Amino acid sequence: MTRDGLAVMLGEQTTACGPARDALIAGGAFIVWDGLVPADRVAHTYRTRLRITQKGGQSTLALGATVDLLFQAGEEPLRIGRIDAADLSWTFMLFLDATATAVLGCTGVARGGPPAEPATDLK
Repeated sequence: MTRDGLAVMLGEQTTACGPARDALIAGGAFIVWDGLVPADRVAHTYRTRLRITQKGGQSTLALGATVDLLFQAGEEPLRIGRIDAADLSWTFMLFLDATATAVLGCTGVARGGPPAEPATDLK
């Protein structure tokens, strides 16, 4: 899979696809893993991630819409990909068809910066 080929596949499947494409074009790292996983299994995992990110107040893009798309795909085998923005501010997860010729859905999660230094008690 080439960077340009993946960029072309990132259309308007979800609202995260445009920012993912922008991150890819701007030099973000990407990978599409070998192996297939049933969409409904991934849907359950990402539904849990949706609850966790909502509970923790973490910023996401199209996570709920992507979970819906994954459930709609049922047992369809998928390949999973990832794009990390060059500045490491966002990570995008991609869900492609079994032949990796079409993106079915995409979600983004804001990555936290390095942990803050602990506050010091000045007396």
